[in-house]
Amino acid sequence: MKLLFVYNADSGVVNTVKDIGHKLFSPQTYDCFLCSLTHGTFRENSAWKLFRQNSALEMTFLYRDEFERQYDIHLDYPAILKQNDSLDVVIARDQLASFSSLDNLIDAVRSLEKAV
Repeated sequence: MKLLFVYNADSGVVNTVKDIGHKLFSPQTYDCFLCSLTHGTFRENSAWKLFRQNSALEMTFLYRDEFERQYDIHLDYPAILKQNDSLDVVIARDQLASFSSLDNLIDAVRSLEKAV
Protein backbone atom coordinates (compact mmCIF):
# COMPACT_ATOMS: atom_id res chain seq x y z
CA MET A 1 0.00 0.00 0.00
CA LYS A 2 1.14 3.48 -0.81
CA LEU A 3 -0.03 6.62 0.96
CA LEU A 4 -0.33 9.95 -0.85
CA PHE A 5 -0.13 13.00 1.37
CA VAL A 6 -1.59 16.01 -0.43
CA TYR A 7 -0.87 19.43 1.01
CA ASN A 8 -3.31 22.32 0.78
CA ALA A 9 -0.59 24.40 -0.85
CA ASP A 10 0.79 24.80 -4.35
CA SER A 11 4.31 24.03 -5.54
CA GLY A 12 6.95 26.54 -6.56
CA VAL A 13 9.28 29.05 -4.97
CA VAL A 14 6.79 31.93 -4.97
CA ASN A 15 4.15 29.79 -3.24
CA THR A 16 6.71 28.56 -0.70
CA VAL A 17 7.63 32.15 0.19
CA LYS A 18 3.91 33.02 0.54
CA ASP A 19 3.38 30.00 2.80
CA ILE A 20 6.34 30.93 5.01
CA GLY A 21 4.98 34.46 5.34
CA HIS A 22 1.55 33.14 6.20
CA LYS A 23 3.00 30.80 8.85
CA LEU A 24 5.02 33.67 10.35
CA PHE A 25 2.44 36.45 10.35
CA SER A 26 -0.91 34.69 10.59
CA PRO A 27 -0.41 31.06 11.63
CA GLN A 28 -3.95 30.75 13.02
CA THR A 29 -5.40 31.24 9.53
CA TYR A 30 -2.93 28.95 7.72
CA ASP A 31 -5.16 26.46 5.92
CA CYS A 32 -2.84 23.49 5.47
CA PHE A 33 -3.29 21.45 8.63
CA LEU A 34 -1.02 18.75 7.22
CA CYS A 35 1.77 21.27 6.60
CA SER A 36 1.38 22.64 10.11
CA LEU A 37 1.70 19.16 11.64
CA THR A 38 4.64 17.91 9.57
CA HIS A 39 6.65 21.10 9.08
CA GLY A 40 7.82 24.07 11.05
CA THR A 41 8.17 27.43 9.40
CA PHE A 42 11.29 26.52 7.42
CA ARG A 43 11.80 22.75 7.51
CA GLU A 44 10.32 19.33 8.12
CA ASN A 45 9.60 18.45 11.75
CA SER A 46 12.41 16.14 12.94
CA ALA A 47 10.04 13.74 14.75
CA TRP A 48 7.92 13.42 11.60
CA LYS A 49 11.01 12.89 9.45
CA LEU A 50 12.22 10.11 11.76
CA PHE A 51 8.81 8.44 11.76
CA ARG A 52 8.56 8.68 7.98
CA GLN A 53 12.04 7.24 7.45
CA ASN A 54 11.36 4.29 9.77
CA SER A 55 7.87 3.44 8.51
CA ALA A 56 7.27 0.37 6.38
CA LEU A 57 4.69 2.30 4.37
CA GLU A 58 5.55 3.86 1.04
CA MET A 59 4.71 7.56 1.30
CA THR A 60 4.54 10.17 -1.43
CA PHE A 61 4.04 13.88 -0.75
CA LEU A 62 2.43 16.16 -3.30
CA TYR A 63 1.31 19.74 -3.44
CA ARG A 64 -2.31 20.33 -4.45
CA ASP A 65 -1.44 21.47 -8.00
CA GLU A 66 0.89 18.49 -8.55
CA PHE A 67 -1.76 16.04 -7.35
CA GLU A 68 -4.48 17.53 -9.56
CA ARG A 69 -2.20 17.58 -12.59
CA GLN A 70 -1.12 13.97 -12.05
CA TYR A 71 -4.47 12.41 -11.09
CA ASP A 72 -7.09 14.84 -12.47
CA ILE A 73 -8.95 14.66 -9.14
CA HIS A 74 -10.04 17.60 -6.99
CA LEU A 75 -10.47 17.10 -3.25
CA ASP A 76 -11.01 19.04 -0.07
CA TYR A 77 -7.35 19.56 0.90
CA PRO A 78 -5.27 18.59 2.74
CA ALA A 79 -5.92 14.86 2.52
CA ILE A 80 -4.18 11.52 2.83
CA LEU A 81 -5.08 8.86 0.30
CA LYS A 82 -4.40 5.16 -0.01
CA GLN A 83 -3.30 4.00 -3.43
CA ASN A 84 -3.80 0.40 -4.48
CA ASP A 85 -5.85 -0.30 -7.58
CA SER A 86 -7.76 2.89 -6.84
CA LEU A 87 -7.30 6.06 -4.80
CA ASP A 88 -9.29 6.32 -1.57
CA VAL A 89 -9.23 9.11 0.99
CA VAL A 90 -8.23 7.54 4.32
CA ILE A 91 -7.69 10.71 6.35
CA ALA A 92 -9.80 13.64 5.23
CA ARG A 93 -9.42 17.37 5.79
CA ASP A 94 -11.81 17.41 8.77
CA GLN A 95 -9.90 14.68 10.57
CA LEU A 96 -6.57 16.40 9.90
CA ALA A 97 -8.05 19.64 11.25
CA SER A 98 -9.02 17.83 14.46
CA PHE A 99 -5.46 16.66 15.17
CA SER A 100 -3.96 18.78 17.93
CA SER A 101 -0.45 17.40 17.60
CA LEU A 102 1.93 15.49 15.38
CA ASP A 103 1.38 12.47 17.64
CA ASN A 104 -2.26 12.34 16.49
CA LEU A 105 -1.13 12.18 12.86
CA ILE A 106 1.52 9.55 13.58
CA ASP A 107 -1.02 7.40 15.47
CA ALA A 108 -3.47 7.63 12.56
CA VAL A 109 -0.80 6.65 10.03
CA ARG A 110 0.35 3.78 12.27
CA SER A 111 -3.22 2.47 12.40
CA LEU A 112 -3.23 2.42 8.58
CA GLU A 113 0.07 0.57 8.62
CA LYS A 114 -1.39 -2.10 10.94
CA ALA A 115 -4.41 -2.50 8.67
CA VAL A 116 -2.21 -3.59 5.76
